[in-house]
Amino acid sequence: MIDIGSYMAESIRNIMRSAYLNVLTNPREARFVARMQRTFGSSERRRKSVREADGVDIPPFLIASIATACNLQCKGCYARKNGIAADPDAPQKATLSPDQWRSIFDEAAQLGINFCLLAGGEPLTRRDILEQAAAVKDIIFPIFTNGTMIGVQYLDFFKRNLNMVPVISLEGDASATDNRRGKGVYLRALTSMQMLEKEKLFFGTSITVTTENYHAVTDSAYLRQLRDMGCRLVFYVEYVPFDESTSHLAFGDEHVAEMEQLVELRREDFPDIIFLSFPGDEKALDGCLAAGRGFFHIGPDGAAEPCPFSPFSDSNVASLGLLKALQSPLFQRIRNARALGWEHTGGCTLYEHRDEVEAMLKQ
Repeated sequence: MIDIGSYMAESIRNIMRSAYLNVLTNPREARFVARMQRTFGSSERRRKSVREADGVDIPPFLIASIATACNLQCKGCYARKNGIAADPDAPQKATLSPDQWRSIFDEAAQLGINFCLLAGGEPLTRRDILEQAAAVKDIIFPIFTNGTMIGVQYLDFFKRNLNMVPVISLEGDASATDNRRGKGVYLRALTSMQMLEKEKLFFGTSITVTTENYHAVTDSAYLRQLRDMGCRLVFYVEYVPFDESTSHLAFGDEHVAEMEQLVELRREDFPDIIFLSFPGDEKALDGCLAAGRGFFHIGPDGAAEPCPFSPFSDSNVASLGLLKALQSPLFQRIRNARALGWEHTGGCTLYEHRDEVEAMLKQ
């Protein structure tokens, strides 16, 4: 059976080695990555120490939805479906204060968590929370943004805080992106990429992959275009259905296997790009990484949820803290069920077993 702690630690070392090679020509970024490599070595030891002292496995990743407002209305938006995101002028879901988020990020660093992915809504609408995150220098914060709000002030923010990494969402080419996100969004996203590249800042892109577009967005010509624009990180996120009418867009086992093969080929073809996929091949990882096994999701109000696509919670990190949230009955039941084996046809186990997860919550 795979040792997930060792596997995740080695994966992070590989990511950081690739990142260092990708920024060698930029002395400032190279110094930053070298420092984070040393920091992450200490973080790995802290995770092991907590496991030995408290019997709790600390995941190296978190996902935090810090924003409830969004300036776009993308088709099939899961955050809107779950009630996290809304228009800026609409009533907003309750969210934690910047100070509360700072406490969470500080605890995450103390526990040895390496990456905290910031999402929303549109996270750039919450500069106050981003400033608090930026001050926690032992964590790298990829910011999943639609890219339409990056301007002079945010460029200065990113230059001052290299641990804040913009990850701009695309759906593929201009036609695919504008079809889902709105007319002109692709051009605005590319303009942001050009500004980031001009400042020699490390940035990436997040691409939702479906049964209809995964060949196009893994095509060598498309990836060369992204690389030429300065993109050094490509994050593939498998589509989770908005409703049953779009279930044909979600991956089956055959798509997951082919996608993994394509990503491996592109890693060979493009050594100057870091490729990550979510959730990836769960079978190769001995099951789902959610509910604290590799990561978990924090909602805007602090709710500890198994993952963004499984919005169920029996604990809140603002009141309990991260360590106790990881020991919640819901998370433990999900991890036990995963260990027993949950069959699924696509990339996201918890979405396919959402009724069972909800039943666990009611217990």
